[in-house]
Amino acid sequence: MTEMSRRTVLAAAAIGAAGGGVSLGGGPAGAAAPPASGQAPGVYRYKIGSLEVTVATDGARTFPMPDNFVANAKKDEIDAALRAAYMEPGKMTIVFNPVVVNTGGKLVAIDTGNGAAAFEQSKGAVGQFQTNLKAGGIDPATVDAVLISHFHGDHINGLLTADGKKAFPNAEILVPQAEWAFWSDDGNMSKAAGGPIEGNFKNARRVFGALGNKVTPYAHDKEVVAGITPIATPGHTPGHTSFILASGNAKVLLQSDVTNHPALFVRNPGWHAMFDMDGDQAEKTRRRMFDMASAEKLQVQGFHFPFPAAGYVEKDGTGYRLVPVAWSPTL
Repeated sequence: MTEMSRRTVLAAAAIGAAGGGVSLGGGPAGAAAPPASGQAPGVYRYKIGSLEVTVATDGARTFPMPDNFVANAKKDEIDAALRAAYMEPGKMTIVFNPVVVNTGGKLVAIDTGNGAAAFEQSKGAVGQFQTNLKAGGIDPATVDAVLISHFHGDHINGLLTADGKKAFPNAEILVPQAEWAFWSDDGNMSKAAGGPIEGNFKNARRVFGALGNKVTPYAHDKEVVAGITPIATPGHTPGHTSFILASGNAKVLLQSDVTNHPALFVRNPGWHAMFDMDGDQAEKTRRRMFDMASAEKLQVQGFHFPFPAAGYVEKDGTGYRLVPVAWSPTL
């Protein structure tokens, strides 16, 4: 056995850099491997009682952080929060994580990601949901129902293929009643003309129009599919919806967009994200949901949490902290 020392390591590194190909273990050096051309599929599974949850990420988007990304915090406070999370100040990476729930009787997708058009525009950074579903052994044609939490593009655009066809051809599309009523209202759209949410109105009508507006509105607080109950979590949008996934004594809160990136908005629940239509209401919802999750030690699944986007929320001072779940090799 080769004795390892600082001198041995440094000498081997120098020879390797010069092309000598020496192995630190003293055995024969292996051939150089070509670099990988892309990331491995982003799929993770876990069980909630008899329910099987597949997290199939849609990817991540990195961009310079706009000045108003947090509407009510100072730049130095935001930069400090980013540094504390080992993130680069002035830059944001948002992850998108739809899920599919196998209830034993049905396959149910919850939200759909940015869509195929975004995959092309972003050079594959986002719009990966369909690809990752297939890598996880799920054919979109076998999905029975798609539950939509709210009508922002990163949640509904994946309903369509790149050529505007149904991405889930055999699925019933279920939408929150309050969300459908708001975005379908011509008066609301007229009031939004020239403002920051005008594009959301136009995009929602484009997507659902391509589906012939064939959707099934659902009510809150009533099981919509076995094991899945939608709950009202307004503020981000008027009809924004989260879900309780339950089987037996096991339960998970799928929080949709109650928060955006946890490094900012879990740690600082009083901060208002630029995407929240009613920041004050979104904050009240966030505190209510996280107080519940913390008190019940309830696992939380977050659409914008780092993949695989599951963890526990604990109270920490005036805010909360996210404790990621440990990866498990078995179901």
